[in-house]
Amino acid sequence: MTVTTAPILVTGGTGTLGRHVVPLLREAGRTVRVLSRHGRESGDGIAYVTADLFRDEGIEAAVDGVEIVLHLAGGPKGDDVATENLVRAASAAGVKHLVYVSVIGSDTLPLAWLRSKLNAERAIAGSGIPWTTLRAAQFHDLALTVVEKTAKLPVIPVPGGLRLQPVDAREVAARLVHLTLGEPAGLVPDLAGPKVYGIAELSRGYLKARGKQRLMMPVRMPGKAGRAYRAGENLSLDGADVGRRTWEDFLTERVGRPACTGEGNPAAHTETRSNP
Repeated sequence: MTVTTAPILVTGGTGTLGRHVVPLLREAGRTVRVLSRHGRESGDGIAYVTADLFRDEGIEAAVDGVEIVLHLAGGPKGDDVATENLVRAASAAGVKHLVYVSVIGSDTLPLAWLRSKLNAERAIAGSGIPWTTLRAAQFHDLALTVVEKTAKLPVIPVPGGLRLQPVDAREVAARLVHLTLGEPAGLVPDLAGPKVYGIAELSRGYLKARGKQRLMMPVRMPGKAGRAYRAGENLSLDGADVGRRTWEDFLTERVGRPACTGEGNPAAHTETRSNP
């Protein structure tokens, strides 16, 4: 087997997921080129290149001499435009494998940012470049951001029927590196966390870890998105790969105190107020 010395281009390499992916690629003996909108000093097998995917600036130089692209960059809007720009440059450069991380529910939930993700998936699948796409659940980090913000309120709103299946970013990173170093595989099984939680459960675990209590109030999610979330269309309960680290494991590490939900947890009995 021929071992290539070409660098692997990682977009979004300085983000939550990229900070785990890049060291794993280096541990595998690969040189890494990180595409970033802001200049950084290169070194230790990692070269930073300045480019803007959305504005289509600097991408040709970023993909020059690259055989594998791992596309992690994303945002609340414009992922389809950014991906189309990347695909165009990667195709012209002769890239041999394009790996993309998307989101579970991109093909079912009626939300604009998820439609953008789905359009990005389609741009990659129709590019003519051999490809692999992994849809992952929300990271524990995002769930923590949500519960941290709502815990600052005197009453925590709890969207009725909304459940999450959060996954550890490090497990997603490990899966992506395995896929990146393997053969193109198309759309692979989803990767989700080992447990499904209601928002109230996530909040109770966080409050317990922080030694806090808050009132909670159920609220109804309106419209098509609300119906889709209540139907669990953001979940992957059958046929998905499942991570091992739970929300409780993550909280214990991040917050620094044991955290649990359900029976035996005093915070699980935090008062829940009904809508008037």
